[in-house]
Amino acid sequence: MSEDPQKPGAVAAGDEETRVQDAAAAQQTAASDEATAQADRADAEARAAEIREEVRITDERRAEEELAKAQEAEEAAEREIAKREQKRREAEERRRAAAADAERAREHAGEADEQARAAQPSSTVSGASVTSPGVGIETDPKAAATASAGARATPQPRTTGTPEQVEGPDKPEIQVAAAFGGAFLVARILKAIAG
Repeated sequence: MSEDPQKPGAVAAGDEETRVQDAAAAQQTAASDEATAQADRADAEARAAEIREEVRITDERRAEEELAKAQEAEEAAEREIAKREQKRREAEERRRAAAADAERAREHAGEADEQARAAQPSSTVSGASVTSPGVGIETDPKAAATASAGARATPQPRTTGTPEQVEGPDKPEIQVAAAFGGAFLVARILKAIAG
């Protein structure tokens, strides 16, 4: 081949060489671009993996926080249950104390009733011996004569089993006493429950 640029064979060889060089440069550029693209993909995949790891760490922390909150709620519920159980026991103790007070009050009322029965006089006295007419200027002469004669009422013999002397639930005094005792017990019980 001739090196003269005027000859047609020489031009073709120079163009061929330029094309080869351009192709080699293009191939080298393509290889460089591919390497850069692969490096970028690797970086992107690495960053995506880091993000996934951070998301998983965040999910794990959130799960731990939710578990801690659930445990705190459970402990608070257990404390509330224990507190309510304590209140129930205290109320039961107050109820028992009120029942014991009521029983003591009933016993005391029974003893007072027995003492009241024992303190009643055993004989019946008429109204004449309770008071006698006074003797004075304005006193009726017959009444004065009766008083000076020493007139006295004689006690009536006590007979057992007469309906007037038997005390029972139909007597108004006993009914009033029972109503008072019942009201007293109810008031004590309500006070113990409220207190």
